[in-house]
Amino acid sequence: MPDPPRAPGRRHSSASGIGSEDPAVISDLSTASDTSLAMAVARWHEDALAEIYRRHAGAVFGLAKRLLFDKVLAEEVTQEVFVRLWREPERFDPARGALRTFLLSVTHGRAIDLLRSETSRRAREERSRSVAEAGYDLEQEVFELSTAERVRQAVAKLPGAERKAIELAYFGGHSYREVAEMQHEPEGTVKSRIRSGLRRMERELSTVVQGTDR
Repeated sequence: MPDPPRAPGRRHSSASGIGSEDPAVISDLSTASDTSLAMAVARWHEDALAEIYRRHAGAVFGLAKRLLFDKVLAEEVTQEVFVRLWREPERFDPARGALRTFLLSVTHGRAIDLLRSETSRRAREERSRSVAEAGYDLEQEVFELSTAERVRQAVAKLPGAERKAIELAYFGGHSYREVAEMQHEPEGTVKSRIRSGLRRMERELSTVVQGTDR
C-alpha cells in the first residue's frame, strides 16, 4: 500500500455539502466520525486527511489492485483518490452515503478509466504485431474488430443506470448488494437493471452471430 499522500494545494471550497461545524472541536481524531473528519479536511486540516487515509486506504488500494491486477497502478489510483478528496472535499455528501462508499466509488471509476485505456493500448499493439506476422488473416481481423466494436456499441447504448450497474457488477467484480450500496438503490432494483441491460445486449449482439452464419 502506498505512503499517505502529501496534501497539495487546492482551490477554495465552501464545502457546503458536508456541513458547517467547526473542526476545531475534534479533540481526538482517532475517535472522530468520518463525517467530522471530512469536514475538517474541507477546512485544510491535513491531520484529518491522514486519519481518513489510515482508516480507508487499505480498502481503496485493495479494490484498485483487484480491478487493475497491477500494484503500481493501484498505488497511483490510491494516491489520486485521497488527493482528490483533499482538493474537492465538497464532492462528498454524507447524506448520500458513508465516506468509505464514496471513496470506493471514486476508486472504481478511476480504475475502470485506466483499465479501458490500458486495454485499448494493448489491443492496438497486438493488432500491429499481428499485421506483421506471416499468414495474417485479414478477414478474421476485420471480423474481430467489428465484433469488438459491436460490444462497445451495445454497452454504450444501454440506459445510464443499467450501464453503470453492469460495469460495477461485471467489470468491477462487485456483488449485487455492493452495487446497490454504491448506487444508493434497493438490491432488487439493481438486479432488475442488470437483467434488463443484459437482455438488451443479447438482442443487440445476436446480430453479430447471425451475420457469421450467412
